[in-house]
Amino acid sequence: MYFESKGKENTKSTIDLALKTEEERGIKNIVVASSKGETAKLLKNKSAINVVVVTHANGYPEAGKNELSEEVREELQSDGIKVLTTTHVLSGAERGISKAFGGVSPVELIAQTLRLFGQGTKVCVEIAVMALDAGMIPFQEPVIAIGGSGHGADTAIILTPSHASSIFDTKIHEFICKPSLYK
Repeated sequence: MYFESKGKENTKSTIDLALKTEEERGIKNIVVASSKGETAKLLKNKSAINVVVVTHANGYPEAGKNELSEEVREELQSDGIKVLTTTHVLSGAERGISKAFGGVSPVELIAQTLRLFGQGTKVCVEIAVMALDAGMIPFQEPVIAIGGSGHGADTAIILTPSHASSIFDTKIHEFICKPSLYK
């Protein structure tokens, strides 16, 4: 499925397509990016699957804070959804070095290359690797990752992530949906 535009207006359709694919393919692990929890809430009460929500790292966009409120975090966790807040694997410390000294790092090149397929594709790969590194999804098993282009979700892919230390072993198998980049 290709959406005509990117953005949060595609969130419900993206979630619905991901859940339909999960059911058809028997994939039991979904990783979803959600900074404030709104996208994640659409996956509540799906007890037969392992849902991992990856938030923005602490300190983004404001130092010392996290966008996901403790109330929403507890609500998601009480529904059996795992919540991961950690450094982003495709930016983190390397972005800090680039900001301080100029230039670009190899990790930032990976991120920018993935953006050739859309911001959501970069997010999907990044959050799946982060969830794997945190031990929240199984190693060498396909998962569905859901990401977006700013707010909400507009991209879902099937991939088998690898650890950050072997990120080039990550395999993107199939796009479930994404915005068309034609326009």
